[in-house]
Amino acid sequence: MNTFDTFHFAFRSLTAHRLRTILSASGIAIGIAAVILLTAIGDGVQRFVLSEFTQFGTNIVTITPGKINTHGGSLGAIGSARLLTIEDAMALKQSRYAEYTNASVVGNAEIRAQGRSRRVTAYGQGPDFARAFNMQVAAGQFLPDDDPRNPRAYAVLGSKVRTELFGDANPLGALLQVGGSRFRVIGVMATKGNVLGFDLDDTIFMPTARALEVFNRQGVMEINLAYFPDAPVQAVVDDIKRILVARHGREDFTVKPQQQLLSTLSTVLNVLKFAVAALGGISLLVGAVGMVTLMHIAVSERVSEIGLLTALGATRARIRILFLLESIALSTLGGLAGLIIGAGIAGLLKLLISGLPVNIPWDYVLGALGLSLVIGLAAGVIPAMRAAKLNPVDALRTD
Repeated sequence: MNTFDTFHFAFRSLTAHRLRTILSASGIAIGIAAVILLTAIGDGVQRFVLSEFTQFGTNIVTITPGKINTHGGSLGAIGSARLLTIEDAMALKQSRYAEYTNASVVGNAEIRAQGRSRRVTAYGQGPDFARAFNMQVAAGQFLPDDDPRNPRAYAVLGSKVRTELFGDANPLGALLQVGGSRFRVIGVMATKGNVLGFDLDDTIFMPTARALEVFNRQGVMEINLAYFPDAPVQAVVDDIKRILVARHGREDFTVKPQQQLLSTLSTVLNVLKFAVAALGGISLLVGAVGMVTLMHIAVSERVSEIGLLTALGATRARIRILFLLESIALSTLGGLAGLIIGAGIAGLLKLLISGLPVNIPWDYVLGALGLSLVIGLAAGVIPAMRAAKLNPVDALRTD
């Protein structure tokens, strides 16, 4: 038997036992499809979460009150020996790495205008907030560059708040009651939507100093510093600490670079993606077991055929190659079928469910296809060796 005859014989063996071929290949196909679907959803979720965090920019450092030596959220102003203030944010502008600085306060407030009222999330922000976080204004302007310690009582509305309070009317110049204070509306933000469960359109923005008065607070909740993109992160952090330690006398604050948070988050999401890929790999393993079983059955059913081939001069090495070719062909067919099925279902889910993050990571797909080939090779080794060791006389006697 030459090489062409060997391939032809293996192909005819597969087509002659169609049901067995379909059953063997389907186990691998289901495993590959499961790997593709699970990793596509896992990779899509990873990209979605990271995009939610990075849409405001990645060159941001957040400073919160209170020294945190372990992982976890800041205790805020309550847990700090000294509060962070607007003056601290102003001092950080001295940093040579600082592009924008912003002192932030957030709270819940009831607002009233045009005879209507609504409870919304109210943000106290500085004039650099919109530039630092890539926020766009749809009408009017954002908070002007007033003295941060004594700004004018201006407010900027989220798009949903504008619709709920003013409808189609122009809100610019209207008076807005926030708690016990009155503000003049000077702008409306562009629609931003939900970000990690927070509706940024159902909000209002006011100067930080005014927000401190509304919420009766003494210090800000955090300070954000946007640094120049080419600045080294560690140098930025060290400069921030130098400035604030000089003001506070000690390090009673926590500096959290966004890149560090993103790196940690990305690591966690990669582990989760690998975990769901492993779950899909279990289906692939089950398919491999089924394939090994069917290949053993195939050897048992074809004992006389093996004996005839041996009697006609086929060597043991040729017999082994025949069965290995069959198992590799089965795993390849199953892998390609699984690829088509998995990618097709993933694409269909992406079309039918617009909010479902689906993205096929082709490195995992290629890895799964490579694994299917290895499974085919491994599944055929023992049956092929068993077939090659059969005595031709005994094999022919079984017919």
